[in-house]
Amino acid sequence: MTENNIEKAKKRLDSVFDAFSIVADDTYVFLCDMKYDYSRWSKALVETFNLPSEYMYEAGKIWEEHIHPDDRQAYKEGIDAVFSGKQAGHDIQYRAKLPNGEYAICTCRGLVIKDNDGNSEYFGGAIRNHSQKSQIDTLTGLRNQYGFFADLASYIRNKTPIHIGMIGIARLTEINEVYGYDVGNKILQNVGRYLMDKVTNRGGTYRLDGSRFAVITTVQTEDEFAGQYEKFRANYRKGVCIDDMDILLELQAGMLSLNDFNVDTETVYSCLTYAYQQSKLKQHGDLVKFRNDLMGNNRQTLAKLHEIRASITQDFAGYYLLYQPIVDASTEKLIGVEALLRWKNDEYGVVPPDMFIPFLETDPIFPVLGDWIIETALRDTKELNKYVPDAVVHVNLSYSQMEKAGFSDTIWNLLEKVEFAPNQLSLEITERCRLLDMDLLRNVIVTLRAGGVRIALDDFGTGFSSLGLVKNLPFDTIKIDRSFVQHIETDEREKKLLNNCTNLAGNFGADVCVEGVETSGMRDIIKDYGIHSFQGYYYSKPIPIEELLEKVKSGRDCFAK
Repeated sequence: MTENNIEKAKKRLDSVFDAFSIVADDTYVFLCDMKYDYSRWSKALVETFNLPSEYMYEAGKIWEEHIHPDDRQAYKEGIDAVFSGKQAGHDIQYRAKLPNGEYAICTCRGLVIKDNDGNSEYFGGAIRNHSQKSQIDTLTGLRNQYGFFADLASYIRNKTPIHIGMIGIARLTEINEVYGYDVGNKILQNVGRYLMDKVTNRGGTYRLDGSRFAVITTVQTEDEFAGQYEKFRANYRKGVCIDDMDILLELQAGMLSLNDFNVDTETVYSCLTYAYQQSKLKQHGDLVKFRNDLMGNNRQTLAKLHEIRASITQDFAGYYLLYQPIVDASTEKLIGVEALLRWKNDEYGVVPPDMFIPFLETDPIFPVLGDWIIETALRDTKELNKYVPDAVVHVNLSYSQMEKAGFSDTIWNLLEKVEFAPNQLSLEITERCRLLDMDLLRNVIVTLRAGGVRIALDDFGTGFSSLGLVKNLPFDTIKIDRSFVQHIETDEREKKLLNNCTNLAGNFGADVCVEGVETSGMRDIIKDYGIHSFQGYYYSKPIPIEELLEKVKSGRDCFAK
């Protein structure tokens, strides 16, 4: 076969292969030039099963080596029958070996394509890997979340720079309730078509979950992407006609530019979701771009977050807890501690939680870390309780932990496992828990308090929802954010605010803890407002449990200066 003939055969093979690929759905396409036994196989199949190349001579023999020994004879007989002209195609199921040693059940359907003279020219078809979920969204016809992750993994593996957008329809649930689900589904189809039209031949369009879509482009700049989103947004603000009804839609979107490939798909997705949530909750739908340089020191955020996330699956390597004392406002003796999460390694040093918790909260793996935090805090404080018997450990919760099914049972199991008294555990929730359904939040809190666990509201006053949370939910402790008392020695307004907060807490039967106490002057003023407890650098910075134990062992349980 001359070089010229090879090139001609390859071009012809590619053109027919492309025709097959258009209708391939979520299967792997293969096509063999039977005259030369020269084949082209789907890139996804090549990557999934670690084949030598998309283009192969005698591909049937190469593929045979991947087939389970018990299935090879049937496979070989089927291929021989096709190439000898005894059969015009085949339909066979077998097990094919994956790179990790496991076997995937595959169905292969192929047929012979003959030339004008009736001679066998091509053998082509599709292989379906039954271990993979369908990558097509049946409502919109777009690739779904599985397809999104598969394509994203391919871009990362091939180190292809891309821009990724996550776009969602605001209040689709309300639209469904008012107009019905049929109208809601038609809106999703309309939005999906619009996105596909604008991204065709410039990337991919995906339907994720609920009302969210994603687009991936390899050619647009950030500014082009942002401009296209604004046009898209303006179009739907004018309204979309569904069943002779004009329905106005509001959108929200996050964006991430990927040019650092020392990451995995889950880290990218978490960061993209974070940007989307910022658009939804804080920017009224404006496009929010995830910046890959937020942490300074010329170390890119994505690579750092990837390392931090991966540590969860590596026996929590690099994670540790510090403890900040909480003291009685009258005696200044230790009555509790707040467990504070940190992470460090040799490359990035110490990374405080506000640098990575907001990103990880959107990740399904976060509750695993949350359980580790609680168990570690219980074990450490159990040792502390030998010297300070009534000390209470405060642990911060994420909304993603609380919305997980069986969260209350998780707490009971951990308390039983460590043999820890429920009334010496205080779980702190923040204003971010407003993202949860209020009935769900109330049920969790009531259940835990009924079993003796204390519940605290952290950072009171920092957001718009704090008053609503205090009104609707039972709390044992309300923690006043440091921003309310930062200038209390010179600002009369802060004194009035503190007085109002303590009165409010008293009306609902909650104790008040003031955070951020840094000077004796602040302490002396705040004492006059009936405060239950103090926390702040005046008493102690967050310290390792060993250092705290050393203090209390030596009888220094009073932190007055």
